Amino acid sequence: MYTAQGKIDQTALIEQYMPMVRRHALSLQVRLPASVELDDLIQAGMLGLLDALGRYDDSHGASFSTYANQRIRGAMIDELRSRDWMPRSVRRSARALDQAVRRLEQQLGRAPDEREIAREMGVSSDDYHRLLADANNGFLLAYDESDSENGIPSVAESSSPSPLAALLDSDNRASVMAAIDALPEREKLLLGLYYQEELNLKEIGAVLGVSESRVCQLHSQAVARLRSRLNP
Repeated sequence: MYTAQGKIDQTALIEQYMPMVRRHALSLQVRLPASVELDDLIQAGMLGLLDALGRYDDSHGASFSTYANQRIRGAMIDELRSRDWMPRSVRRSARALDQAVRRLEQQLGRAPDEREIAREMGVSSDDYHRLLADANNGFLLAYDESDSENGIPSVAESSSPSPLAALLDSDNRASVMAAIDALPEREKLLLGLYYQEELNLKEIGAVLGVSESRVCQLHSQAVARLRSRLNP
């Protein structure tokens, strides 16, 4: 959009792309703990949009829409990283989950079910499901950075190639493939739908016949299984 003087009409562009900012914020929020406010994500996204307006160069070939999309999402994820919003208690619980899965797989010689994992951790089923929901947010950000506390890449939604593709392109491709193949069928299907088919949580829930929150829990559980196998 341009003014009568041939300059980009920034006000009009901001109004046009505000719905995009909100969509990205909502998409991230459903994967994050309740303590992360939607308004905070929208504010970060708006800063990303303003940054895109200032930096965009049409000589590079990409449309403004594509460029703004990347800058908006990237700004939200950068904001979450900078705040170190994942509580230490959640990090400890995520490590305890990994360890419990690893112990049970060694003892049982198969993938443990949810009740077995909850029992091993000494928590109720409800508490276990809450733990999965909280831990899930850490797996959906910054997959391209090493988790200093756990030593392997985390899984994230970003404007980069899919996290699953990044893992499969890494040096431990054979190990990752074997770990994915050992997942329970429903969790294996979930990863394929999310990372390869790029379905959203609602769509995956419809396929699996579960709620969106349950999709988050299953995703977290699948990632815990992968982590336990990739870090014996």
